[in-house]
Amino acid sequence: MPTIVKTPSGTWKAVIRKSGFPTTIKTFRLKKDADDWARRAEDEMVRGLFIQRGPSERLTFEKAMQRYLAEVTPTKRPLTQTGELRRSVPLIGFFGQYSLAAVTAELVAQYRDKRLAGEDRKGKDGEPIPRAANTVRLELALLGHLFTIAVKEWGLGLPYNPVLNVRRPAPGPGRNRRLDTAEEAKLFKAVDRHSNPMLSWIVRIAIETGMRSSEITTLRRSQVDLSRRVVRLLETKNTLPRTVPLSVEATAMFQNALANPIHPIDTDLIFFGEPGKDGKRRPYNFNKVWLDIKRAVGCADFRFHDLRHEAVSRFVEGGLSDQEVSAISGHKSMQMLKRYTHLRAEDLVVKLDKLNA
Repeated sequence: MPTIVKTPSGTWKAVIRKSGFPTTIKTFRLKKDADDWARRAEDEMVRGLFIQRGPSERLTFEKAMQRYLAEVTPTKRPLTQTGELRRSVPLIGFFGQYSLAAVTAELVAQYRDKRLAGEDRKGKDGEPIPRAANTVRLELALLGHLFTIAVKEWGLGLPYNPVLNVRRPAPGPGRNRRLDTAEEAKLFKAVDRHSNPMLSWIVRIAIETGMRSSEITTLRRSQVDLSRRVVRLLETKNTLPRTVPLSVEATAMFQNALANPIHPIDTDLIFFGEPGKDGKRRPYNFNKVWLDIKRAVGCADFRFHDLRHEAVSRFVEGGLSDQEVSAISGHKSMQMLKRYTHLRAEDLVVKLDKLNA
């Protein structure tokens, strides 16, 4: 039987000692609450449903997230680490003072709806600016994994993962942004004029190879084989290494980059930045320059990743098969490849005319 005792401070302590279970203690303000909890907990023990909730009730969400960022996040790739650090900020802002045991599916649904409605971000006119569905999906994914780790690895007593019972926002439609001839001419002319030639080389390599920004900027000299005209990528988004063939134009860009007369001797990076406070050189960060340039030429809505879309679409338009294109781009499935392949209708008209002829 549970033991209910009154403490010197006037509260009531419920103590359960049962064979096969650790001694369980919880304090309540009212004796009735202590009796109810003890009866319910002992019944759960008998039925094999008891969960030791004490640790999860004492641990705040903020402390749990800090532990996750310190123990779990460092095991992931650098870009993922950066993303999780960024996504943890709004999560801590909303759930921070709750205990893990107090985070329910209803609370998670509130967070989702507030983020989607943009209630935490206002425009110049005072109107809320909604968050993208994919932004919220990634935040919920981080939240869900935190609870999974808390249950499976930290041994915290939680009856369920609250995120699993919440609808995720529907993923947004895939982008369909292509460069027309005039835009490409203006954009390339602007990057060619930039004082740092690495920007022009990176942009042209991206549209010729379909490589991601991170794949290009983290390249080291040993990964480029100009004699065979290939680049060997060791770390990619889908974790599988791949070898990318180089067009004549891409080969020329890499020749220029490798022959860069101002290349420092303290790094093997092809596209390098200035030394940081710790003295280490990291990949060239061209994001601000890129944003300024595309706004100046009237292509503010064109993202760097759209160069990958453009490259993959041109591979298909050039007659490469889906398997050949996926070998270059690294897409695992034809469905994913289809999202990145947007053929120009006018080019299809020409092919239809050839069929009719």
